[in-house]
Amino acid sequence: MLSAGVVSAAGRTPAALTTSGPVTGVMDDGVAVFRGVPYGADTGPGRFQPPVPPAPWRDPRSCLGYGHAAPQRGAEPDQSEDCLYLNVWTPGTDRARRPVLVYIHGGAYSAGSGSSPLYDGVRLARRGDVVVVTVNHRLNALGYAWLDRLGEGFGDSGNLGQLDLILALRWVRDNIAGFGGDPGCVTVFGQSGGGAKIATLMAMPAAAGLFHRAVTMSGQQVTASGPLNATRRAQVWLEALGLTRDRIGEVRTMPVERLIEALSATDPILGGGVYFGPVLDERNLTRHPFWPDAPAQSAHIPMMIGNTREETLAFLGADPANAGLTWETLPGRLTPSQMRIDVAPETVVAWYRREHPEMTPDQVLIRATTAARSWRAAVVEAEMRAAQGSPAWVYQLDWPGRLANGRTGAFHTSDIPLMFDNLAVEGSGAIGPEAQGMADVMSDTLLAFARTGSPNHPGLPTWTPYSLERRETMVMDLPPRMENDPRGDERRFFGRIPYVQPGT
Repeated sequence: MLSAGVVSAAGRTPAALTTSGPVTGVMDDGVAVFRGVPYGADTGPGRFQPPVPPAPWRDPRSCLGYGHAAPQRGAEPDQSEDCLYLNVWTPGTDRARRPVLVYIHGGAYSAGSGSSPLYDGVRLARRGDVVVVTVNHRLNALGYAWLDRLGEGFGDSGNLGQLDLILALRWVRDNIAGFGGDPGCVTVFGQSGGGAKIATLMAMPAAAGLFHRAVTMSGQQVTASGPLNATRRAQVWLEALGLTRDRIGEVRTMPVERLIEALSATDPILGGGVYFGPVLDERNLTRHPFWPDAPAQSAHIPMMIGNTREETLAFLGADPANAGLTWETLPGRLTPSQMRIDVAPETVVAWYRREHPEMTPDQVLIRATTAARSWRAAVVEAEMRAAQGSPAWVYQLDWPGRLANGRTGAFHTSDIPLMFDNLAVEGSGAIGPEAQGMADVMSDTLLAFARTGSPNHPGLPTWTPYSLERRETMVMDLPPRMENDPRGDERRFFGRIPYVQPGT
């Protein structure tokens, strides 16, 4: 058996010892990489049950390729219910006790994996002398369908994806020292749905003590799904499967492909495909993540909350239905599914035309949907942390990227390649050689935060935490600058309307 920290004489076979057994990896540009390390057993035999650790092994397990992605709709390759795998990038399997950064992928609780080239940790690990981890977990109905009110034996079903992440974080606590990491200095960071999963973890008792810093990038979770609405969604999904309540047990043995196909059923609350996300089940999640206040259990954890200035450009900027907008057609595009609040679109358009006469109809579409749909929860969470007296450093990315159709702006996901310093990856959206300067600033910000609990570093002006009096925000641009309450007029305009997390 290999012992922890062994590297072959040629320096090409890094190895480590986990609580389940020994693993070997590969060297990539001076960084040891372990892909597809099991942290949990196959979830297929235990479908709709909490995760358990993998069966132990004795011989070294070769961890060269990514593990299976969770079953989902879309083009994510290599899907399987045997999906509880993580990936580790480390400068050395020694006893250096480096800061650990655990990235949780986005995809609105329904899609994605930790295997995207955008999340490759080589450059970040080498740049900051840190250990980087990405993780796969159960998604959509398999991870979040709340079936407890419809049948026996489903008491944890509404938060299984979160329980998978908690098991992964326990794996980090118990094993990361063998990969050169410090289990007492773990930062979780995630974009979009990944940030929302982190916000939810901050309120889950079972996650207490498993991480020490938190970074949410364009992803928040103010409230979870209530048990009644979650049950309505589960019923719609069961109907799409052709099942009645007395046959609910069949979901345990149905082909997984059928379970995924049924996700195309119409959501009874939001429309579109049926949504599954964390549930206020009073068992694993006993309060809303950030309502009516920030969770006390995480008050001591430093938090960084980010958004991008044109979030919804990623979703609406390539939609042919939004081409050639006029002031007359714009209200018809400010639909409830896009705004996610109950406000007359004509009122919104009139306000922007009065307060921002420089904007075109297309610009108003992006700014209004960003402010009402994507940005509101970030503001709420920052306010709750400030009211609690807990540090929250807030940033807004203004640096533009380029979408595949050529449109530019600081769109949803455009901070990912900057944080990972992965501008050369296809699909990064990076524009011009100056983009590396922005990546330097943002990746160094993440690394400083992971190391010290503060994002301040020499590449930034002094960054102070968010307060209700000044609403301090770091505007990520070249050069970066501090602003008090950027876009405050939009915040006040949409803040008149009570905020409710979409999907609750």
